[in-house]
Amino acid sequence: MPLKIALFASGSGSNAENIVHYFSHNPGFLFPLIISNKPDAFVHSRAKQLDIPSFSFSREDFMDGDKILTLLKLYNIDYIVLAGFLLKIPQTLILAFPQKIINIHPALLPKHGGKGMYGMKVHQTVAEEGDTESGITIHYVNNNYDEGNIIFQATCPVLPTDTPEMIAEKVHALEYEYFPKVIEEIWGK
Repeated sequence: MPLKIALFASGSGSNAENIVHYFSHNPGFLFPLIISNKPDAFVHSRAKQLDIPSFSFSREDFMDGDKILTLLKLYNIDYIVLAGFLLKIPQTLILAFPQKIINIHPALLPKHGGKGMYGMKVHQTVAEEGDTESGITIHYVNNNYDEGNIIFQATCPVLPTDTPEMIAEKVHALEYEYFPKVIEEIWGK
């Protein structure tokens, strides 16, 4: 029986697309839907190209969680992957999917995590603080931003001459390389 994984994304959806492509020849993993909190997010265009239904929900719907939970049950979802998703996951979903929701963060947690720390804000902070390395953290989702148990980290060097954009490029390369592999490793057993 293949695992059914819902992808949550708030922006362009490049990580979601990368994950779907990675598993395109693996019948053990299916991605039957993509969920976003932004109706105009580019992830919907990517979903259409991938022939995957995508849905948008308001912030209020996410905070409540019931409508999303109903949709996830309708699609018989086993796991949830946050691939660039910016809203806090409500207690309703955490209880319905215990240790079955993972997130990727564009820094080495516990540094540079928490509410409001996402995207270029993270890379800018890494550069401003003079960090000599950055990377990615893949972790389980709990009730607090970026505080769930860490599953995997990968690092990249940060040079004193690196701009936030250069750091972002290095971190994106790590995301694309490792996120699908970690999904396969933790849930493919």
